[in-house]
Amino acid sequence: MTQAKLAIIGGSGLYSMEGLTGARELDISTPYGSPSDKITVGSVGDTAVAFLPRHGRGHRISPTRLPVKANVYALKTLGVERIVSVSAVGSLQEEMRPLDMVVPDQIIDRTFQRDHTFFDEGLVAHVAFSDPFCASLSGLLHQVAVEEGVSVHRGGTYIAMEGPAFSTRAESNLYRLWGAHIIGMTALPEAKLAREAEICYSILACVTDYDCWREATEGVTVEMVIANLQKNAATSINLLRSLISKMPTERDCPCATALDTAIVTPFDLASEEFKRKLAPIIRRRVT
Repeated sequence: MTQAKLAIIGGSGLYSMEGLTGARELDISTPYGSPSDKITVGSVGDTAVAFLPRHGRGHRISPTRLPVKANVYALKTLGVERIVSVSAVGSLQEEMRPLDMVVPDQIIDRTFQRDHTFFDEGLVAHVAFSDPFCASLSGLLHQVAVEEGVSVHRGGTYIAMEGPAFSTRAESNLYRLWGAHIIGMTALPEAKLAREAEICYSILACVTDYDCWREATEGVTVEMVIANLQKNAATSINLLRSLISKMPTERDCPCATALDTAIVTPFDLASEEFKRKLAPIIRRRVT
């Protein structure tokens, strides 16, 4: 049963979403284990919204150990069609200053310990990922940020690093040579799994620091990240509430039909057990 078509995944420093009416917490189990935390479902105006703290309340889960499959699967079972991820990032470019926000449009993958696909047990799928973020959702997110008077940048390349340690200066400068704009630890495999689940996905990236490439500033620290995230928390919530009020009912983007040209294996060759396991993800293709 559909309970929410829009989900907010809160990153570092954003562990709850105030102002949801009729809020209730759902403890959802999945074939991939439990999500990062209980999922809160409530309403903003007439729109049902699901909220999930990515790292768990109290920030208990490292980026590498995030149960991303369980998170995306659980949101899919709730009927979620769009995910907005609020994420802390470091800046790799002078013009993207601490406390600015960025709505990126590309990713470079520098992770190496994470499970990136639901299709790993006898049913093969290759989703298109040339444009990793939903252009429609990202465009609306940027538009709302501008309307709210936020210092926001549209477009840019996100480096997804493994973590949990921050970059070396050599790495930070290398990523600048590649033309990357921001760096974080959580966009992948979230974006890939959301695409496989035919969920629109966009990031509201909150710049907390200049990473460590900029000699004129001190290297990034946890205290710096958290302090700037707390400064941006109210701005992020207000922006999200405005976004929710403007969200269209229907989707007209390719995210909604991503599996139409992705699944290679005939369904009758996949095991019934695996098809049951993946039912929320592939239901549209088999019914």
